Amino acid sequence: MSEKKELTRAELVRLRRERENSQRRERAKKDATRPTPTVTPRLKKAGVKGAAQPKLKPTRTSAARSARRRFQVALLPVAPDANMRGITIPRPRLGPRLFSFFLAALLGAALYCALNLREFRVVEAQVTGNQILSPAEINSALNVTDQPVVLLVPADLETRLRLDYPELAVVDVSVSLPNLVSVRVSERKPVIRWEQGNGYTWVSEDGVAFRPRGEVAGLISVNALSAPPTDGNVSPDPLTPAPFISADMVRAIQGLASHVPPGMTILYDASFGFGWNDPRGWRVYFGTKASDVELKMRVYESMVNSLSQRGIRPALINVTYPTAPYYRMSE
Repeated sequence: MSEKKELTRAELVRLRRERENSQRRERAKKDATRPTPTVTPRLKKAGVKGAAQPKLKPTRTSAARSARRRFQVALLPVAPDANMRGITIPRPRLGPRLFSFFLAALLGAALYCALNLREFRVVEAQVTGNQILSPAEINSALNVTDQPVVLLVPADLETRLRLDYPELAVVDVSVSLPNLVSVRVSERKPVIRWEQGNGYTWVSEDGVAFRPRGEVAGLISVNALSAPPTDGNVSPDPLTPAPFISADMVRAIQGLASHVPPGMTILYDASFGFGWNDPRGWRVYFGTKASDVELKMRVYESMVNSLSQRGIRPALINVTYPTAPYYRMSE
């Protein structure tokens, strides 16, 4: 009698898998060949209206008809032990990279339009507040005609104008889409016509000199026999030009202007200050300080009366220091 051979664990596992695969194939074959259940329409019984209808036992056909219709398809797996899973189609998602791409494309298109379309190029700057300078001169200095508005920096335009035109005290430039450049200026008003050598310049109340433009009535004429001092004429603002003369000298000229004899012009000498040629035959100087102009004028008139009473006709009278005036005779 032969002894029964005992199977190993690996062989038992192999036999169990073969048996499961065989059962799975048989089940798939039966599902593929299963007939589709027929659907029989329900017939409506004719009865007496209002009479109680007998309750009918639901048949298998009606139950199958009320159930959700299913379609079964047999799919043979590639491998016998492969699992049947549903096929899912991934839905496209808007990730950060795709969003960044669209954003970059949008910005690039906007930048291209801003740099190349005529609608975004400046025709000319709109200037307001000017009285001495013309809009054409300001536009020539700005040089913004036919420039893309997105490339213009208001601070640079303001600096350019103030450096080119010292008569501009305040400059405010604003840039807006689609192509608008607005310039608001405030100009220095000339009060003195300073003549020196063969030329002349205009001087404002703060002592800044700038190029004359046309003729302005009411300016105080000063004939300079020498150049004014430049020591200490420094502006704290780098965009503001250094004053040609100090503000105190401007006030001194304005104070003396009302006392100048008719037909005479204020003179300037670096050694004596401001004065004029008196029609009575001498020259008088009052210095460059504006704080005591009225006192100097009273001292001057008293000194002239005293000299006239004594029959003295000087060549020069100096009242720079009202407490120590003096006169000189002609050589």
